[in-house]
Amino acid sequence: MAEVPIIDLHSDDYFMGEALRQAAKAYEREEVPVGAVVVRAGRIIARSFNQVETLKDATAHAEMLALTQAENAVGDWRLTDCTLYVTKEPCPMCAGAIVHTRLARVVFGAGDPKGGAAGGALNLLQFPTLNHRCEIASGVRLEECRELLRGFFAEQRAARRRGENPAE
Repeated sequence: MAEVPIIDLHSDDYFMGEALRQAAKAYEREEVPVGAVVVRAGRIIARSFNQVETLKDATAHAEMLALTQAENAVGDWRLTDCTLYVTKEPCPMCAGAIVHTRLARVVFGAGDPKGGAAGGALNLLQFPTLNHRCEIASGVRLEECRELLRGFFAEQRAARRRGENPAE
């Protein structure tokens, strides 16, 4: 008799799945499909997705919004016992906020070699002269995260070719 696989509700795969659900919400709203969740003691305490176009706010990245929610949930700006799961490697702005909130760990799906700040273009999360360094895990559910982004940007390019004005 074959063993039934057990779903580990505390695994990186599971929590990245929750971040992917958030990214799908961004996609539906024609936002760059990035989703994030913050986990503390095995529980999701914050979840968000990119809302730059919706809120007309360049800082409304999934990570930034999730960090603010997590700070409210914890009642402190320090998130030292939390992990951030995000579908795309954080940008320098988000990486700066991650360092300042002192997250223990960052797990991301798709890397960003041109603009990522968790080892892609640079690594602010482990920068030697900053006051905090995060543990980093990358490539979790990589293909799903990558395909969501590729599909979104392919649709954006096709819309531009048709003369439409999609959100960027």
